[in-house]
Amino acid sequence: EAGVVGKVETSSFAQTLVGKTIVVTGSLQGFTRDSAKEAIVSRGGKASGSVSKNTYCVILGENAGSKATKAQELGIPMLNEQQFNTLL
Repeated sequence: EAGVVGKVETSSFAQTLVGKTIVVTGSLQGFTRDSAKEAIVSRGGKASGSVSKNTYCVILGENAGSKATKAQELGIPMLNEQQFNTLL
């Protein structure tokens, strides 16, 4: 019964986002900013606050700002919340 205390870091989620950097911008209906980041990280991805040429995709919520513009300039795929759910 003497066991491991604490949370095990391995996730029960499929690691579908390993090696992918994802940026969330704007307000999402089904996620807070923190829960969206947690959903990305728990699947092996990296949640970033800025768009770069290394960004895999940008998740666009309502009132998306300059990050959407930068993603468009760099040719980064942009997904809506429904597409984000599918990606997960």
